[in-house]
Amino acid sequence: MGRGPSIAARKGAEDARRGKLFTKFIREITVAARAGGGDPRANARLRLVLDKAFDANMPKDTAERAIKRGTGELGGDQFEEVRYEGYGPGGVAIMVDCMTDNPTRTVADVRHAFSKNGGNMGTSGAVSYLFAHVGQLFFETGGDTDAEERILDVALEAGADDVLSEGGYTEVLTSTDAFEGVKAALQAAGLAAVEADVTMRPATTVAVSGEQAESVHKLIDMLEDLDDVQKVYSNADLA
Repeated sequence: MGRGPSIAARKGAEDARRGKLFTKFIREITVAARAGGGDPRANARLRLVLDKAFDANMPKDTAERAIKRGTGELGGDQFEEVRYEGYGPGGVAIMVDCMTDNPTRTVADVRHAFSKNGGNMGTSGAVSYLFAHVGQLFFETGGDTDAEERILDVALEAGADDVLSEGGYTEVLTSTDAFEGVKAALQAAGLAAVEADVTMRPATTVAVSGEQAESVHKLIDMLEDLDDVQKVYSNADLA
């Protein structure tokens, strides 16, 4: 596995990229319910996004309306999933996951963000091979080696692929299939993650600094500010 920026740096970057959360959650709940049904017990994707939405204090009736829109019980815009790929300054790989009711508008907005900030869009598959679809859990351990060891033992016993401790954080990596089981085992052991998600994690990273790093920041911020963008992934090491 390639060694990227510190766990704390990656965690901080993720924290800094939270905007328009409820709007994004509503779209994701709607699409998940449309794809796999409105019962979270039988729909792992829906269950995951509901967990995140409720952790962010989304009201249950808001989530229920989104589910009903997805299952067709309520009317509303129908969103489709689209992924765009490209490169930012310094050769940084960037993937942009969108949910949109107007792909023509969305691709124009995404292309504009790339071109305005020194990047360029590529074709489908241009950079996705540089990322792995994994489960990822972050724990704030503060350098407590006993806590780190406990997380390590429980996670590996539950089927995690890797456990990394650095800079006061412990990161647990799993396959997408094992994610829920590992998360549940850690919760049962009284170990609460500060963040848990299924994500696209870069296998290796590209270090950028100075003006290039500033341009990458601006590009990612501009992409994340777009209404149709759900998530932006990059392999930039901006530490």
